[in-house]
Amino acid sequence: MTYLLALDQGTSSSRSIVFDHRGHIAAQAQRELTQIYPRPGWVEHDPREIWRTQLETAREALQKAGIGAHQVRALGITNQRETTVLWNRATGEPVHHAIVWQDRRAEPACAQLREQGHADTIAAKTGLLIDAYFSGTKLQWLLDNVPGARAAAERGELAFGTVDSWLIWQLTGGAEHVTDVTNAARTMLFNVRTNQWDEELLALLRIPAALMPRVQPSASVFGEVRPELLGHGLRIGGVAGDQQSALFGQACFSPGMAKNTYGTGCFLLMHTGQAFRRSENGLLTTSAAQVAPTLAAARAALPPEGALHGLGRPGAVQIAPTLAAPEFAMEGSVFVGGAVVQWLRDGLRAIESSSEVQALAQSVPDAGGVMMVPAFTGLGAPYWQPEARGTITGLTRGSTLAHIARAALESIAYQSAALLHAMSRDAVAAGSAPVAELRVDGGACVNDLLMQFQSDLLGIPVVRPAVVETTALGAAYLAGLSSGVYAGTEELSRLWRAERRFEPTLPPARAEELMARWEHAVRQATLAP
Repeated sequence: MTYLLALDQGTSSSRSIVFDHRGHIAAQAQRELTQIYPRPGWVEHDPREIWRTQLETAREALQKAGIGAHQVRALGITNQRETTVLWNRATGEPVHHAIVWQDRRAEPACAQLREQGHADTIAAKTGLLIDAYFSGTKLQWLLDNVPGARAAAERGELAFGTVDSWLIWQLTGGAEHVTDVTNAARTMLFNVRTNQWDEELLALLRIPAALMPRVQPSASVFGEVRPELLGHGLRIGGVAGDQQSALFGQACFSPGMAKNTYGTGCFLLMHTGQAFRRSENGLLTTSAAQVAPTLAAARAALPPEGALHGLGRPGAVQIAPTLAAPEFAMEGSVFVGGAVVQWLRDGLRAIESSSEVQALAQSVPDAGGVMMVPAFTGLGAPYWQPEARGTITGLTRGSTLAHIARAALESIAYQSAALLHAMSRDAVAAGSAPVAELRVDGGACVNDLLMQFQSDLLGIPVVRPAVVETTALGAAYLAGLSSGVYAGTEELSRLWRAERRFEPTLPPARAEELMARWEHAVRQATLAP
């Protein structure tokens, strides 16, 4: 039996999953991650805790599977994107807590970039809108606010990375400072058309080039795990940001195929092939997971040291030559998805555990006119309203906690429906067909009430796969491709299986009426002080 180990470092937890070569889960382990809130709108993680919990879960998953690391062909990594880590190259110690993707402290810097007229340039190069969501302005904030950080960065003493880079640095004992195209594409510093760090954008945000990691295809060789960590040296063969990894794990390899991940946030991606399209409806264009142009090259020995690394040398930011032509996806992000259930549990204390929310919501036939817009950290696509705040509307004397719980659950589907409707408008404008089927994954997709309501709002089938851990599965598939476990994406498509298909039951006119009420509630949230 051939095994693959996937490290799935997420916003709320670190997980490790052992898969067999058929994509079946052999064992998994998970540790919760401490959420740090220094000020309203600020969210941080301790990078040391990220590393510690990830290593602990890897060891535990191997133990639960009853195998040794020598039985694992390769290791893949998938991670929360945009979360920004800055560390000292010599000591390997972070200079500050990681700034999490949800964090809004860089909004003033983003507002300044917009006012200076840089929005079109950034969108044309990166496919992104200017927003504090992305890593670039987070990194800028660290350099400007951590004492001595900017001077140390200019001397080449510091390294920047998203969570994947931080984990690879730790796994390889500081031998590799590297990332993949999908994570690089979320920094607002990477030109997705040319697959290079962009000198103009680095200069615009005053980011020293010496900070930046090497960029490689998502399925390629990223380094070797130190043998003492897991008991045997392992090749790191696949890396992708969580949403592109889920798109890959859902076998969405062809243009027009789409998936939605229901996690802390919700993330809807549609593969668009090699066509770079800018959305007219508030969505992002981003890099899809990329396989090295020849798998033989990906399976070869580690990339050579020297020119490809550029460690500590300003301007040495060229990418390893194994990158293929870019592939793209259209993306929309909901900042607060499953996190609204956590708020019901921890904020309102309406439930004791997240698993109770479906029963509470189903205790009433509908939300009773209650609408919740969980804009706790502003609204993402397609609205992009950073100043919006959470609202609950439509309350009457007859409203109960159950109605609020149902409205909270339904808010996840409303936000995702708004994304897919925007995505379909873009597809039609580009001469393509609208999305005909939505593949779903993530923790909240096991909620049948939510999935049925999602299908009702969209008017298309919602399909839940047999393996819902598609984010980790995508990382395992990428590692398996680069290490010879799989021959190609055609084999992976044959491995994908559906577990349940939800068909729409609402009349289209009723779905349109509900969406109109949602949009009205959003307008009220964006007017909130």
